[in-house]
Amino acid sequence: MFRVQDTILSDDIATARFACDLPKCKGACCVVGDAGAPVDSNELPHLEQAFELLKDELHPEARKTVEKQGIVEQSKQGLELSCRDNEECIFVTYEDDIAYCAIQKAFLEGRIEWEKPISCHLYPIRLKKVGEKEYANFEYINKLCSAACIKGEKENIYLSEFLKEPLVRRYGKDWYNEFEEKCKEMRIKNNKAAVL
Repeated sequence: MFRVQDTILSDDIATARFACDLPKCKGACCVVGDAGAPVDSNELPHLEQAFELLKDELHPEARKTVEKQGIVEQSKQGLELSCRDNEECIFVTYEDDIAYCAIQKAFLEGRIEWEKPISCHLYPIRLKKVGEKEYANFEYINKLCSAACIKGEKENIYLSEFLKEPLVRRYGKDWYNEFEEKCKEMRIKNNKAAVL
Protein backbone atom coordinates (compact mmCIF):
# COMPACT_ATOMS: atom_id res chain seq x y z
CA MET A 1 0.00 0.00 0.00
CA PHE A 2 1.07 3.58 -0.54
CA ARG A 3 -0.40 6.90 0.48
CA VAL A 4 -1.21 10.11 -1.38
CA GLN A 5 -2.54 12.76 1.01
CA ASP A 6 -5.58 11.15 2.71
CA THR A 7 -5.92 8.27 0.23
CA ILE A 8 -4.36 4.83 0.77
CA LEU A 9 -3.85 2.94 -2.50
CA SER A 10 -3.02 -0.66 -3.29
CA ASP A 11 0.39 -1.15 -4.93
CA ASP A 12 -1.08 -2.70 -8.08
CA ILE A 13 -2.74 0.64 -8.96
CA ALA A 14 0.80 1.90 -9.58
CA THR A 15 2.20 -1.20 -11.24
CA ALA A 16 -0.62 -2.83 -13.24
CA ARG A 17 -0.93 -2.20 -16.95
CA PHE A 18 -4.48 -1.59 -18.15
CA ALA A 19 -6.33 -0.10 -21.14
CA CYS A 20 -10.01 -0.82 -21.85
CA ASP A 21 -10.55 -3.02 -24.88
CA LEU A 22 -14.28 -2.65 -25.64
CA PRO A 23 -14.31 -4.84 -28.76
CA LYS A 24 -13.02 -7.70 -26.58
CA CYS A 25 -14.83 -7.19 -23.24
CA LYS A 26 -18.06 -5.83 -24.81
CA GLY A 27 -18.53 -3.38 -21.91
CA ALA A 28 -18.88 -6.21 -19.40
CA CYS A 29 -18.32 -3.95 -16.37
CA CYS A 30 -21.74 -2.36 -17.04
CA VAL A 31 -23.46 -5.73 -17.40
CA VAL A 32 -21.79 -8.41 -15.26
CA GLY A 33 -22.06 -8.50 -11.48
CA ASP A 34 -24.41 -9.05 -8.59
CA ALA A 35 -24.89 -5.37 -7.67
CA GLY A 36 -25.01 -1.94 -9.26
CA ALA A 37 -22.18 0.57 -9.23
CA PRO A 38 -21.71 2.47 -5.94
CA VAL A 39 -23.27 5.94 -5.97
CA ASP A 40 -22.64 8.93 -3.72
CA SER A 41 -25.73 10.76 -2.41
CA ASN A 42 -24.54 14.02 -4.05
CA GLU A 43 -24.79 12.25 -7.43
CA LEU A 44 -28.54 11.57 -7.08
CA PRO A 45 -29.74 14.86 -8.65
CA HIS A 46 -27.45 14.23 -11.66
CA LEU A 47 -28.77 10.68 -12.04
CA GLU A 48 -32.39 11.87 -11.87
CA GLN A 49 -31.69 14.53 -14.50
CA ALA A 50 -29.93 11.95 -16.70
CA PHE A 51 -32.81 9.49 -16.39
CA GLU A 52 -35.38 12.14 -17.36
CA LEU A 53 -33.32 13.08 -20.41
CA LEU A 54 -32.50 9.51 -21.49
CA LYS A 55 -35.45 7.35 -20.39
CA ASP A 56 -36.91 7.03 -23.90
CA GLU A 57 -33.53 5.74 -25.15
CA LEU A 58 -33.20 3.07 -22.45
CA HIS A 59 -34.41 -0.53 -22.57
CA PRO A 60 -38.13 -0.84 -21.64
CA GLU A 61 -37.13 -3.24 -18.82
CA ALA A 62 -34.80 -0.55 -17.43
CA ARG A 63 -37.73 1.88 -17.25
CA LYS A 64 -39.86 -0.76 -15.49
CA THR A 65 -37.01 -1.39 -13.03
CA VAL A 66 -36.87 2.32 -12.18
CA GLU A 67 -40.67 2.46 -11.72
CA LYS A 68 -40.47 -0.50 -9.36
CA GLN A 69 -37.32 0.22 -7.33
CA GLY A 70 -36.01 3.66 -8.32
CA ILE A 71 -32.78 4.77 -10.01
CA VAL A 72 -30.71 3.68 -7.02
CA GLU A 73 -31.12 1.06 -4.30
CA GLN A 74 -29.90 0.99 -0.73
CA SER A 75 -27.73 -2.01 0.14
CA LYS A 76 -25.51 -2.91 3.12
CA GLN A 77 -22.63 -1.26 1.24
CA GLY A 78 -24.57 1.97 0.56
CA LEU A 79 -26.34 3.39 -2.48
CA GLU A 80 -26.02 1.46 -5.75
CA LEU A 81 -27.33 2.02 -9.26
CA SER A 82 -30.36 -0.14 -9.98
CA CYS A 83 -29.84 -3.04 -12.36
CA ARG A 84 -32.43 -4.77 -14.49
CA ASP A 85 -32.65 -8.51 -13.91
CA ASN A 86 -30.08 -8.00 -11.10
CA GLU A 87 -27.34 -7.75 -13.70
CA GLU A 88 -27.35 -5.02 -16.35
CA CYS A 89 -27.18 -1.35 -15.27
CA ILE A 90 -30.36 0.56 -16.10
CA PHE A 91 -28.30 3.09 -18.10
CA VAL A 92 -26.83 0.50 -20.50
CA THR A 93 -27.41 0.98 -24.22
CA TYR A 94 -26.00 -1.17 -27.01
CA GLU A 95 -24.23 -0.44 -30.26
CA ASP A 96 -23.86 -3.71 -32.13
CA ASP A 97 -23.15 -6.10 -29.25
CA ILE A 98 -21.14 -3.66 -27.09
CA ALA A 99 -22.65 -2.20 -23.90
CA TYR A 100 -22.18 1.56 -23.45
CA CYS A 101 -23.20 3.98 -20.71
CA ALA A 102 -26.08 6.14 -21.98
CA ILE A 103 -25.06 8.95 -19.60
CA GLN A 104 -21.48 9.04 -20.89
CA LYS A 105 -22.69 8.86 -24.50
CA ALA A 106 -24.98 11.88 -23.89
CA PHE A 107 -22.07 13.71 -22.19
CA LEU A 108 -19.76 13.10 -25.16
CA GLU A 109 -22.51 14.32 -27.49
CA GLY A 110 -22.86 17.53 -25.44
CA ARG A 111 -26.42 16.76 -24.29
CA ILE A 112 -25.61 16.59 -20.58
CA GLU A 113 -22.90 18.24 -18.45
CA TRP A 114 -22.24 15.36 -16.04
CA GLU A 115 -20.23 12.39 -17.31
CA LYS A 116 -21.37 9.47 -15.11
CA PRO A 117 -20.98 8.32 -11.48
CA ILE A 118 -17.38 8.61 -10.32
CA SER A 119 -17.31 4.92 -9.32
CA CYS A 120 -18.06 3.99 -12.96
CA HIS A 121 -15.50 6.49 -14.30
CA LEU A 122 -12.80 5.12 -11.98
CA TYR A 123 -13.49 1.43 -12.59
CA PRO A 124 -11.60 -0.92 -12.04
CA ILE A 125 -10.47 1.18 -9.07
CA ARG A 126 -12.94 0.91 -6.21
CA LEU A 127 -13.00 3.39 -3.31
CA LYS A 128 -13.93 2.78 0.32
CA LYS A 129 -14.06 5.43 3.04
CA VAL A 130 -12.94 4.50 6.55
CA GLY A 131 -12.99 7.44 8.95
CA GLU A 132 -11.09 10.32 7.35
CA LYS A 133 -9.14 8.07 5.00
CA GLU A 134 -10.17 6.73 1.63
CA TYR A 135 -8.89 3.37 0.42
CA ALA A 136 -8.47 2.67 -3.30
CA ASN A 137 -8.10 -0.87 -4.63
CA PHE A 138 -7.68 -2.38 -8.08
CA GLU A 139 -10.73 -4.66 -8.31
CA TYR A 140 -9.42 -7.22 -10.77
CA ILE A 141 -12.11 -9.61 -12.05
CA ASN A 142 -10.75 -11.95 -14.69
CA LYS A 143 -13.76 -12.01 -17.03
CA LEU A 144 -14.04 -8.20 -16.88
CA CYS A 145 -10.42 -7.07 -16.80
CA SER A 146 -8.23 -9.65 -18.56
CA ALA A 147 -8.63 -8.13 -22.07
CA ALA A 148 -7.79 -4.65 -20.71
CA CYS A 149 -4.70 -5.97 -18.89
CA ILE A 150 -3.48 -7.71 -22.08
CA LYS A 151 -4.00 -4.51 -24.11
CA GLY A 152 -2.29 -2.39 -21.42
CA GLU A 153 0.69 -4.77 -21.39
CA LYS A 154 0.91 -4.76 -25.18
CA GLU A 155 0.68 -0.94 -25.45
CA ASN A 156 2.66 -0.29 -22.21
CA ILE A 157 -0.14 1.75 -20.60
CA TYR A 158 -0.33 1.78 -16.82
CA LEU A 159 -3.66 1.78 -14.97
CA SER A 160 -2.62 5.02 -13.25
CA GLU A 161 -2.17 6.69 -16.66
CA PHE A 162 -5.29 5.18 -18.22
CA LEU A 163 -7.42 6.54 -15.37
CA LYS A 164 -5.81 9.99 -15.24
CA GLU A 165 -9.01 11.85 -16.20
CA PRO A 166 -11.29 10.31 -13.55
CA LEU A 167 -8.53 10.49 -10.90
CA VAL A 168 -8.10 14.23 -11.61
CA ARG A 169 -11.90 14.59 -11.54
CA ARG A 170 -12.00 12.90 -8.10
CA TYR A 171 -8.91 14.36 -6.42
CA GLY A 172 -7.61 17.31 -8.49
CA LYS A 173 -4.44 17.92 -10.52
CA ASP A 174 -2.08 18.47 -7.58
CA TRP A 175 -3.11 15.16 -6.03
CA TYR A 176 -2.72 13.38 -9.37
CA ASN A 177 0.80 14.82 -9.93
CA GLU A 178 1.88 13.61 -6.47
CA PHE A 179 0.21 10.24 -7.15
CA GLU A 180 1.96 9.80 -10.51
CA GLU A 181 5.36 10.55 -8.92
CA LYS A 182 4.73 7.88 -6.28
CA CYS A 183 3.61 5.43 -8.99
CA LYS A 184 6.90 5.97 -10.84
CA GLU A 185 8.85 5.37 -7.61
CA MET A 186 6.89 2.13 -7.02
CA ARG A 187 7.66 0.91 -10.55
CA ILE A 188 11.39 1.63 -10.14
CA LYS A 189 11.37 -0.22 -6.80
CA ASN A 190 9.52 -3.16 -8.37
CA ASN A 191 11.90 -3.33 -11.32
CA LYS A 192 14.93 -3.36 -8.98
CA ALA A 193 13.33 -6.13 -6.90
CA ALA A 194 12.64 -8.15 -10.07
CA VAL A 195 16.31 -7.91 -11.10
CA LEU A 196 17.60 -9.19 -7.73
